Amino acid sequence: MKQLTKAEEDIMQILWDLGEGNVASIVETFPEPKPAYNTVSTIVRILESKEFVDYRKEGRGHIYFPKVQKAEYSNQSLTKLMDGYFQGSFKSMVSFFMKKNDISVQEMEAIMKELNKEDK
Repeated sequence: MKQLTKAEEDIMQILWDLGEGNVASIVETFPEPKPAYNTVSTIVRILESKEFVDYRKEGRGHIYFPKVQKAEYSNQSLTKLMDGYFQGSFKSMVSFFMKKNDISVQEMEAIMKELNKEDK
């Protein structure tokens, strides 16, 4: 799976939240100052060429929707981060983020309880 630029990720986040939309609805979702319609349209076409987005015709326009699920992309991005910066060690990555974000033992225990719930 290809990596996305920041601008491409921003648009994918919007499409994941919306489920689907035309370029105008994507532009409308951005905070001020909103990007130009043509800029968003170009990025959506790039996402289409990278096979992250597909569309269906509706009237004279297109309705775009994600082909790649957010969880799938997140998992791939996290794996790439872990492999690239932490030599594939989940333990090293978690330790780094705990130290960097000053996570307390209580917060870590709460995270572990949450993870254990999801395993069941």
